[in-house]
Amino acid sequence: MTPPLILDPTGRADACVIWLHGLGASRHDFEPVAKLLQERLPSTRFVLPQAPTRAVTINGSYEMPSWYDILAMAPARAIDRPQLEASAHQVLTLLDEQQAQGITPQRLILAGFSQGGAVVLHCAYLEADRALGGVMALSTYAPTFADSIALSDQQRRIPALCMHGSVDTVVARDMGHSAWQRLQAAGVDAQWREYPMDHEVVIEQIRDIADWLHARLG
Repeated sequence: MTPPLILDPTGRADACVIWLHGLGASRHDFEPVAKLLQERLPSTRFVLPQAPTRAVTINGSYEMPSWYDILAMAPARAIDRPQLEASAHQVLTLLDEQQAQGITPQRLILAGFSQGGAVVLHCAYLEADRALGGVMALSTYAPTFADSIALSDQQRRIPALCMHGSVDTVVARDMGHSAWQRLQAAGVDAQWREYPMDHEVVIEQIRDIADWLHARLG
């Protein structure tokens, strides 16, 4: 397993953001964004894990970095749920490692783009029974959420920032909006931000991420 890329602050870290990349990408994809955010969050560590390389069914079984296999896109997106759960447990291990280094759960943030976002949503709200500092779900969806999700008191206290492009051609905007609605219905303080973009990250969005993180970790 490829170790995560760790961006330590110049001083002692008292907060940490664990950020998962999307399908076919790498742990370096969000490195420039993390370094930019660190300028405003000088005591925050960024941990950027790398997905394993595996065959992805919808891409002709071509092997690429993937948190889980996607078996079909329609009529509903079908995934290899055990692989997603295994990836979520890798994230739980990273959370445990950060807590062992003295960072409290309330100052641990999970973030994920696209497929990585699906993993962190599952991890935070269906697996990790601890009140984390927040979840950032970028251009993603929640394939393991039922129509209604029952959360523990700890999970319900985890705020979420759900961000999506209005013209996303990879993960439809409505898929992300549905995940946000289900979090809200479960009692989570979940915010929705929409941008005139495709399956990408834009400068305006990075500014909003910086503000949201600073409000929780600054």
